[in-house]
Amino acid sequence: MTSQASNRAAPLMLGVDTGGTFTDFVLLRGKRIETHKVLSTPQAPERAILQGIRELNLEPLNLILIHGSTVATNAALEGKGVRTLYIGNRGLADLLTIGRQARTELYNLQPEAKDPPVPAELCIETGGRLGADGEVVEPLSEQDLARLKAEIQRLDPQAVAINLLFSFLDDRFERMIERLVPEQLFCSRSSDVLPASGEYERGIATWLNSWVGPLVAGYLKRLNEGLPGVRLSVMQSSGEAIAADQAARQAVRMLLSGPAGGLVGAGFVAAESARTQLLTLDMGGTSTDVALIDGQPRLTREGRIGPWPVAVPMVDMHTIGAGGGSIARLDAGGMLLVGPESAGADPGPACYGRGGVEATVTDANLLLGRLREDAFLGGRMRLQRQAAESAVGQLARQMSLPLTSVAEGIVRVANEHMAHALRVTSVQRGVDPRHYTLVSFGGAGGLHVCALADALGMSSALVPVSAGVLSALGMLATRPGRQQIRTKLGVLQSLDEATINQALKQLAAEASGDLLREGVREDQIEVEYSLDLRYLGQSYTLNVAWQSLPQVERDFHRLHESRYGHRMSGDVELVNLRVALHGARAEMALPRVESSAMGEVREWLDLPGEEGAVPRYERSELALGQSIEGPALINEMASTTWLASGWRCEVDPAGNLVLERQRG
Repeated sequence: MTSQASNRAAPLMLGVDTGGTFTDFVLLRGKRIETHKVLSTPQAPERAILQGIRELNLEPLNLILIHGSTVATNAALEGKGVRTLYIGNRGLADLLTIGRQARTELYNLQPEAKDPPVPAELCIETGGRLGADGEVVEPLSEQDLARLKAEIQRLDPQAVAINLLFSFLDDRFERMIERLVPEQLFCSRSSDVLPASGEYERGIATWLNSWVGPLVAGYLKRLNEGLPGVRLSVMQSSGEAIAADQAARQAVRMLLSGPAGGLVGAGFVAAESARTQLLTLDMGGTSTDVALIDGQPRLTREGRIGPWPVAVPMVDMHTIGAGGGSIARLDAGGMLLVGPESAGADPGPACYGRGGVEATVTDANLLLGRLREDAFLGGRMRLQRQAAESAVGQLARQMSLPLTSVAEGIVRVANEHMAHALRVTSVQRGVDPRHYTLVSFGGAGGLHVCALADALGMSSALVPVSAGVLSALGMLATRPGRQQIRTKLGVLQSLDEATINQALKQLAAEASGDLLREGVREDQIEVEYSLDLRYLGQSYTLNVAWQSLPQVERDFHRLHESRYGHRMSGDVELVNLRVALHGARAEMALPRVESSAMGEVREWLDLPGEEGAVPRYERSELALGQSIEGPALINEMASTTWLASGWRCEVDPAGNLVLERQRG
């Protein structure tokens, strides 16, 4: 057997995270992990991926690529979806425009009018209406179908979204409409995208899927063409991988693709340090994502993208426009503001030397000495201190303050934005962050970890191995999976276990087909059942793991009391059945740190605001159990950790930096 054939028998695994500023790569080569970064190419994200693969000298035929894509996210946030036709029942053409009639500004009597998701001329009505009991209220006639066909031809859309009332009970009318849509058009039906109650949420999910679907499909096609023979998967918003050929039809499930990889990666590496209660901070170049993990990342069915609800399962996180590239400026009153505008990848922060002229958080960290001009990206990219001084200097002159004082102010404002986000996802949900470990990652996370832990009164933090590319590492640590939902309304006490078990098993059988088609073995598929429950008359549900009728009712009462502070004596109503299916995770273990030779101080630095010289270390040279007291600077290829005064860190066997606040 040739060596080439041998290599192809054991393909390499590559995790890729496409961020707003950088595209990150983590390669699993045997038991060795290699990391890499290139600047993102937002107009054509596949170019950065192809560039990184070339620089890593990888052969596509010998590659399994799992990646997080921002194509769906960016298109939705920037309003750059395709021309989409929305088909609903008669009298309901304006369903997506009316929505839930919720007001974003409760006390604003003259709110600014917002454009509807779908222009009125692209909303058309038809028959095929069902009642809440599944009975036909209005049939879908041949005349209806002929009229729809003519309207599709006249309006010439690029995609079609079909959302008929109660189609989750009987999808025949939606399927009839789907069959008349020309093959070249991207088509989504609500009974496939989100077969659940809530006509508005179901409609938005279906429209989003069609609105950005052709863009996702085109991107994946270009990536496949650039990597012939590669086995390509994409991270879903729920933290599970899906084959690329199936992902193209499920674009709405990719809206938090990259951030989900970060949470999976954080949980994976923290488990190596025996830590399961985590508050995570993913600070990249453009934004910061925060989340809470109790063993596993939490999922929500009440997520949002921009102004729209997204009721498909996604990781429960809070995102703010604060990253390394966040731009600092003064408002009309002379107050210093940071973000949410970002310099992005092009031109990027001023210190990148690519034409940026506005001060950013990255420029401020460079002027404070926490980023080194010659140590960025392992020395592959030299930062321009003079450009940073010029950018921050403009603000300093306006504020009549020293350069370093303004740099410190930029960092403090950015820290306060992130601390507020961390409180939103913990304190405001009744969780005391002092009992959790702050896991900080992303290219800029380690620079702010100590300040943020101090702000929340936390005494423990962790900077994972490969922190600067942890989302890409999470792509490798994820499992193929699916999340399925089906509405089944009924008072819990009037149902029987056999009926619920049968319905759950049928739902699992339908969902397992996708995993089997991806090559997942049937004996590797794990199935988890749960129910969405509420007190009769309530609008919102709580998700409870399914065991038995008596147990699930007890668990619901306890969860309701824990979440809302009280329980009720009324009937409990079943709303949705949920099934989560997972395949096996690829065998992967973090390389263990075995060196006992203590890493030496590379240099001593004079940093603004610090008394005495500050040591700088190379993270790759640190030994197992080596302890460092702050202040200190710890460099690695993809990120930098600023260990502040009053903190100490120790290297654990997995290579994680475990930070503890010193007492006294």
